[in-house]
Amino acid sequence: MTDSTTLALISALPQPILLINSEGFVEVANQPARELFGGRIQNAQIRAHLRQPEILAMLERVLTDKRDDSASFVMATGNHETVWRVVARNGVAGMFVLSFSDISDIEAAEAQRRDFVANVSHELRSPLTVLAGFIETLQGPAGEDPAARTEFLGIMSEQAARMSGLVADLLSLSRVEAVEKIRPRSPVSISAVLKATLAALRPQIETADITLNYAVPDDLPEMPGDYDQLVQVFHNLVENALKYGAAGGRIDIEATKVDVSPGFDGPALRVSIRDYGDGVEPVYIPRLTERFYRVDKARSRDSGGTGLGLAIVKHILSRHRGRLVIRSRPNEGACFEAILPLT
Repeated sequence: MTDSTTLALISALPQPILLINSEGFVEVANQPARELFGGRIQNAQIRAHLRQPEILAMLERVLTDKRDDSASFVMATGNHETVWRVVARNGVAGMFVLSFSDISDIEAAEAQRRDFVANVSHELRSPLTVLAGFIETLQGPAGEDPAARTEFLGIMSEQAARMSGLVADLLSLSRVEAVEKIRPRSPVSISAVLKATLAALRPQIETADITLNYAVPDDLPEMPGDYDQLVQVFHNLVENALKYGAAGGRIDIEATKVDVSPGFDGPALRVSIRDYGDGVEPVYIPRLTERFYRVDKARSRDSGGTGLGLAIVKHILSRHRGRLVIRSRPNEGACFEAILPLT
């Protein structure tokens, strides 16, 4: 039997707790545990509810060897998976306490870290392999061939620039993430930000031979923001339009104040960059801001893309309590809207 003090303690704990006897039957389940497994968990055989190999093996060790142990348990609800860390500890009167901790966020962060390291390694390995190959070639007979040397050095320069761009974007992303929770408060003029952005991109705009339609009033109200980061946002968005939408021959840049916008408590500024290029299938849109995600990997690399530009945009807008809205369809171009609160 379980005394009232133990029952009161188990009931007061916020995480799911089960008290099981030496035969594996549930003697006590607190309210969070009943919500997790349903009321049928009370007096049930625990093995019938935790039937995944890893946790069944853990339960056998606990019940047989009478020692503490732990294992992971994955519970799927629709399209969502929750990962629980189940810890078994010796309790009273030969019983064991099973506690459940939701470690889904930790597991997701670890998976993201592994993917990030793998992606960075892959992105750096390719140009390094090219550089190593051409260096070896130039150290041989090709080093005496002026035409070959000029061609190879040009390719090596492109690959070095690609690595330099990747490192610059990684450092930028790191700096943005470091201050993402600190909201900037300095007054910033969006029209000044956009003019500075276009001035920096003028050579690329002229090379792309496109028509730029600019509709941004000079009298837009100032907003609290980080000037340099906002320049980076619109630099990335306009550069993205130049890389993937220049074939449409036209880019529209518009900005306006909106009094009401979904998800915002007050007025906001909406800045849109629209191109008339190939566009993308709507199914890909939710993934466009993922790090290193590319719809067309070969085309992105050929155009000098690192796969981090839109991820940086997303983090900067998040710091400003804003959001990015993307609309696109094949052969209809793409529109990227940055919505930023005015207060």
